[in-house]
Amino acid sequence: QVQLVETGGGSVQAGGSLRLSCAASGVFYSNLCMAWFRQAPGKEREGFATIETGGGGTYYADSVKGRFTISRGAAKDTVYLQMNSLKPEDTAMYYCAAIPSSCAVSGFQTSGYNYWGQGTQVTVSS
Repeated sequence: QVQLVETGGGSVQAGGSLRLSCAASGVFYSNLCMAWFRQAPGKEREGFATIETGGGGTYYADSVKGRFTISRGAAKDTVYLQMNSLKPEDTAMYYCAAIPSSCAVSGFQTSGYNYWGQGTQVTVSS
């Protein structure tokens, strides 16, 4: 059973930066598609960044492109999300998700992932 743990959330002023981490354990797959989602109060959960632990490219939603960077960590099955130029509208609960398949299949759809972390809160004040 794959378990995901996110860390690194917090409060920051607009224009600031935060880095989130997602560590996967219990992984017996050679490749995971790992993604970041977020959900603001009253809104649907939206995916915005994906990366494969076995290599390959990264993909971003337009809402974060140029501001957020997803990357692989030195530790196996760990990914990071560097968030720069944060805006109040980035305020949300941020979730890490994973599935042992290609990100090209799952994309940014919540239904495309079967492992989820507990979430970490990011609050951006104006």
